[in-house]
Amino acid sequence: METSSTNVECFDRARAGDPGCLWVTAVRQTGGRGRRGRPWVSEPGNLYASLLLIDPAPMESIGALPLAFALAVYRAVGAVLPPDGAPLEIKWPNDILIGRKKTCGILMEAETLADGRAALVIGIGINIAHMPDNPAYPVTRLGEHGASCGPDELFAHLFRETAHVLGLWNRGQGVAEIVRLWRSAACGIGEPISVNLPNQSIRGRFAGIDDNGFLLLEEDDGPLRSIAAGDVFFG
Repeated sequence: METSSTNVECFDRARAGDPGCLWVTAVRQTGGRGRRGRPWVSEPGNLYASLLLIDPAPMESIGALPLAFALAVYRAVGAVLPPDGAPLEIKWPNDILIGRKKTCGILMEAETLADGRAALVIGIGINIAHMPDNPAYPVTRLGEHGASCGPDELFAHLFRETAHVLGLWNRGQGVAEIVRLWRSAACGIGEPISVNLPNQSIRGRFAGIDDNGFLLLEEDDGPLRSIAAGDVFFG
């Protein structure tokens, strides 16, 4: 189907009483969004999917979910790529990189419904056949790396891997295992990075993530700093 946004469709379903564990996919989006409201290129040929979860866990346990979904997408993309291609990695918190170029966007949004339930929607866009023309950072698409799958085949892998990873996450009880697996796929640990925060940009060395999934930044002239959210750039 065509929709303005699979995330918007999921929230509409939630407000209408859907019990959750619902996937919505689209052939094309007319109003796809990335983080901080950035537009997301949504032409036919790529995968656009969102998952609606209702009361998935206590809110204090939600923090590691972006890492969990990054793992699911990482595993799904790895299933369709040739084994001898460019490195497949995760950039904190949930960008999937092939050869240091972004091929996926993940947007997690939440809303408290009128009946008090918490609706959580995870939107996933994966570049298969198309990618932005004028990106702010290097991007790529699966078609450039030997993947011959279409959106339906890739979604089948995503469906399976998401179920597996959510089982590991276990309503927030399995954060340690999610963090361990994420670290094994991480991009750039030990490298210099800059982190763009809403009101400043800071530089240092990427020291990995802590046990809650926060980025650890080792500043040249300061202590180890824990960062919950920000845009990361290498170099």
